[in-house]
Amino acid sequence: MSKFTTVIWPKVILFGDSITQFSFQPNGWGAEIANKLARKCDVLNRGLSGYNSRWAKVVLPRLISSQNSADGHIAAVTVFFGANDCALQDENPQQHIPLREYSDNLKEISKLLTSAGVSADRVIFITPPPVHEAAWEKECIVKGCPLNRHNSMAGQYAQACVQAAGQCGTDVLDLWTLMQKDGQDYTIYLSDGLHLSEKGNQFVARHLWGLLESRLSDLPFILPYWGDVDAKSPESSLLCEQ
Repeated sequence: MSKFTTVIWPKVILFGDSITQFSFQPNGWGAEIANKLARKCDVLNRGLSGYNSRWAKVVLPRLISSQNSADGHIAAVTVFFGANDCALQDENPQQHIPLREYSDNLKEISKLLTSAGVSADRVIFITPPPVHEAAWEKECIVKGCPLNRHNSMAGQYAQACVQAAGQCGTDVLDLWTLMQKDGQDYTIYLSDGLHLSEKGNQFVARHLWGLLESRLSDLPFILPYWGDVDAKSPESSLLCEQ
């Protein structure tokens, strides 16, 4: 039997909270990124609904280590936390993380990724999006609790995320600022005041792809185009190293 080299897809890892976990739903931003990278990368959803940056820092070594990253080149990692961290302490103490700790947690996450072989230039921080308080308050009431997030507070965490990215040398996608730029109606980007609508998913996919494309543009198409396969001797085409 002919010896051949196992084909290993590079990885793009989406690490975050529910906004990441839900990103593989129909028309989700993660699904759109995965579609753009078909035959080039495995896009892995590591979204954990309800998680904050403190919990993320704890579980990250179980998700990415220097040992398993060697199994396939990690081309990029998105780090998308803050929407739960910025919950009001008095109303939602379980998810709330103090602003300074949130910033420190992001820096620690960056260090953990570096120690696992993922350099800072392959990491993209994503800030929490804005919060539409009136819409989210309705969701809170249904769950039997008062409004537990404010847009102004989300803005403080977004700013902290941007600053942490600058200190870590990572890129950053500042959704909180971009979605409200020039006074536009940001509520169209939200489904319930906190999570993304279809337009919000499209917004994230478009802006994130703008940051990912330059990092991933040189990745080759994996395995030959079907028209280039030798029909009489497919092994000569399909078992050769690329």
